[in-house]
Amino acid sequence: MSQGIKSRMNPEVDGILKRATQWREEFERLRLIVLSCGLDEELKWGCPCYTHGNKNVVLIHGFKDYCALLFFKGVLLKDPKGILVRQTENVQAARQIRFGHLDEIHDMEPALRAYVEEAVRVEEDGLNVTYKKTADFAIPEEFQNRLDADSALKSAFDALTPGRRRAYLLHFSAPKQSRTRASRVEKCTPRILGGKGLKDR
Repeated sequence: MSQGIKSRMNPEVDGILKRATQWREEFERLRLIVLSCGLDEELKWGCPCYTHGNKNVVLIHGFKDYCALLFFKGVLLKDPKGILVRQTENVQAARQIRFGHLDEIHDMEPALRAYVEEAVRVEEDGLNVTYKKTADFAIPEEFQNRLDADSALKSAFDALTPGRRRAYLLHFSAPKQSRTRASRVEKCTPRILGGKGLKDR
């Protein structure tokens, strides 16, 4: 391990990796790869996060079936290997590269460095993702019916911040069955009337 990489290692990340019960070897290998690209290491959202010029570039995280590098502006990367994954249909900017075991990471090291280096260039060039506006998200019929019938609810919803409105629309739209969508609208109506977001306490 080069002295440059070692000097950039964050002690808080050391502690997280030592306590990892799954994906520990994979996390450690990914950490070395990312640090070799000259990024700064921080701990954010309980995960190793790598920044350039105080901008988030890539994060290492793990799930039950895979671990991943998550590129915050992955949608802007060229992806010549076709390996970037959109975590869910509602994710606009971030993209993952997923791994099921350590050998995959070893085999992909040159490509991973290239992706990280491109992500750094995206930040250096000041490129930004164009996000969909809240008005561009469809309002489920079940919720639109309630808004049409209840002017107080419509006023309360319109008064929420764009992010809170967007979170509700995504939450209401997710279920496939109309009955479930209507149930979600019913449960959330008091929160909306109280001026609260979906996850506000």
